[in-house]
Amino acid sequence: MSFEIILATIFFFMPAYLANAVPPLLNRFKILDCLSFPIDNNRKIKEKEIFGAHKTWRGFLGIIFIGTLLMVLFFQLNNFFHLYEVLSFDYLNWNPFLFGFIFSLGVAFGDLLFAFIKRRLFLKPGAPFIPFDQTNYVFGVFILLQGFINLELYFWLIILIQTFIIHVLFNRIGYVLGLHNAKW
Repeated sequence: MSFEIILATIFFFMPAYLANAVPPLLNRFKILDCLSFPIDNNRKIKEKEIFGAHKTWRGFLGIIFIGTLLMVLFFQLNNFFHLYEVLSFDYLNWNPFLFGFIFSLGVAFGDLLFAFIKRRLFLKPGAPFIPFDQTNYVFGVFILLQGFINLELYFWLIILIQTFIIHVLFNRIGYVLGLHNAKW
């Protein structure tokens, strides 16, 4: 595996890494408080929360909005660096706003999907669910994008592994800075 592949996969997934950090930042700095109500409206399925009160419209819409804008920016940067050539698909043929929207929706979907699974397993918000807490958005983006872009599976595996490592590193930093309640 070459350094170029690692760089290309990090570059490709960077909008997801940054968008995934949006909800705790919005919460921490009390931005868009009017949207800080639960997506599931505190409803339950068989006495279990659907997603939990901590999964809010503020975080969901923040991920999609910021993630879409970041993907548009990264499309422009990729016109200069041509890292898409390493990944063996040219996502620059896509409309950057549409691609960014689907990509960001995948980030948010993965987070909600694994919150739903955690509630079914009686795990409380913030309880460790390793490695899925660190990689849930990779699964979400994979589910929503793979049918469109057909990225080779080993690239997704690289993204999954590097995401776990990057997420653990940045969550520790966020914990030290008081942005996260959990180290993982």
